[in-house]
Amino acid sequence: MNYSITNNKLKIFAIFHMNKINRFNNMNKIKMIGLVAGIISAAAILIFLDLDPQKPELTKMAAVVVLMAFWWITEAVPLAATSLIPLILFPVLGLLGGEETASSYINSVIFLFLGGFLLAIAMEEWGLHIRIALKIITLFGGSPSSIIIGFMTAAAFLSMWISNTATAVMMLPIGLAIINKMEKEFGEASTKNFAITLLLAIAYSCTLGGIGTLIGTPPNLAFVKIFGILYPEAPAISFGSWMILAVPIALIMLMFVAFLLIKVFFKFDVKIQIDKNFIRNEYLKLGRITFEEKTIALLFGSAALLWIFRSELNLGFIKIPGWQNICAVPDFINDGTVAISVALLLFLIPSKKTNAGKTALLDVTAFNKVPWGIILLFGGGFALAKGFSSSGLSDYIGIQFNSLGYLSPVIIVLLTALTINFLTELTSNTATTQMILPIMASVSVAIGLNPLLLMITATLSSSMAFMLPVATPPNTIIFASDKMKIQYMVKAGFMINIAGVIIVSLLVYLIGSVLFDLNTYPIWAK
Repeated sequence: MNYSITNNKLKIFAIFHMNKINRFNNMNKIKMIGLVAGIISAAAILIFLDLDPQKPELTKMAAVVVLMAFWWITEAVPLAATSLIPLILFPVLGLLGGEETASSYINSVIFLFLGGFLLAIAMEEWGLHIRIALKIITLFGGSPSSIIIGFMTAAAFLSMWISNTATAVMMLPIGLAIINKMEKEFGEASTKNFAITLLLAIAYSCTLGGIGTLIGTPPNLAFVKIFGILYPEAPAISFGSWMILAVPIALIMLMFVAFLLIKVFFKFDVKIQIDKNFIRNEYLKLGRITFEEKTIALLFGSAALLWIFRSELNLGFIKIPGWQNICAVPDFINDGTVAISVALLLFLIPSKKTNAGKTALLDVTAFNKVPWGIILLFGGGFALAKGFSSSGLSDYIGIQFNSLGYLSPVIIVLLTALTINFLTELTSNTATTQMILPIMASVSVAIGLNPLLLMITATLSSSMAFMLPVATPPNTIIFASDKMKIQYMVKAGFMINIAGVIIVSLLVYLIGSVLFDLNTYPIWAK
């Protein structure tokens, strides 16, 4: 076959990074404007604005928020670098001490992310993710629709546990191999719509799968920690309870996306078929499953079960007790404990075959692949949330939105979902989530809503951007394949964005009301 999956991965990496370089060149002017506008706006707030003469820290905190917002939205400087601003300005402006600010950057959520990412690195290094993907795809038939559904299932499942960027990079070469095979047999014109559908299906399912778990996409983890900072007396959001809410949303969105792509936007000739053995042969080329793959699969499955069933799960009709209750001090155990425990085993269990000189499943080089920039981005958002709370800016913003109390909660939820959805088409969804969540919490308290209602809606909506190549890394990767035009992405993405707004709003209301009692204003929010 002409399309080698390994060679294609190298091509995709190269194209993706070239695309990032081109995007950087095109956005230089925007970045410069954002850089200057952020500094000028923050200075103007400090000099000319006085939000409350009795509380000068409100104005100072507002200046920091505006500066970081401009720099995050325009990416005037790297997102991780902007995230370091609280470490400088909070102590200098007298908002928080250096020690207290620094403590925001490292916490149990960071270790949950780190442990989950190390597990994902192990899966990638030993090829387990490719085996899982191809195995899932082989379970479906050789018809175009079956192939697309198979790819969506594999991509969504993998993205629940590993980076959606890595999943897209891995799935794209496999998809291109199938597209090339069909183009040779049936002609490029006959398979054009199938190719567009398959590529968009890969991108969208990578994004949607990520919302299903706390480690699937950074905004989910940002929400959990920011919620804990703002409301320390509230019950923690567990891995399992999040999945009960988010997985149904992801599944319904996946089915809706599959219907729109296959039956509405890009209809293709159902007569074109591919021999199912083609995909099976690709799977057989991997050889027999190795000891290392089996071990990582066992650790992966164990971690998932421990995360899901750690604390009590309330399904509405039944409550499943959590395993942490058998521990001497149950409250000392959290999802970060599980993540690091499993990750440590990856460095202790020896491998039977040498992979680039490794004597264990992972070695010290794994830490070179950890996205430390994302960890700093998390830390900056957590520090910002603590600044919002300690300075009183959250309360001040909430008071300004008292008038929204006259609106129906349904309308407020829909407006929140719509605003965040389209805002993240042009900005980092992680940075946007971290900026907006403290504001959503303040607005909720001011108008008497359960803060979780708007905070969860905003978090999930930040992962519902499908229109533009810059909206998500999977979109960028697919667009860089040279087989995708922006008008195809916009054509399908706009309708899917609207569907995301409606589905997120409705299911957060329906499922969230059972899981988190969103219909009542909780004591911990007072």
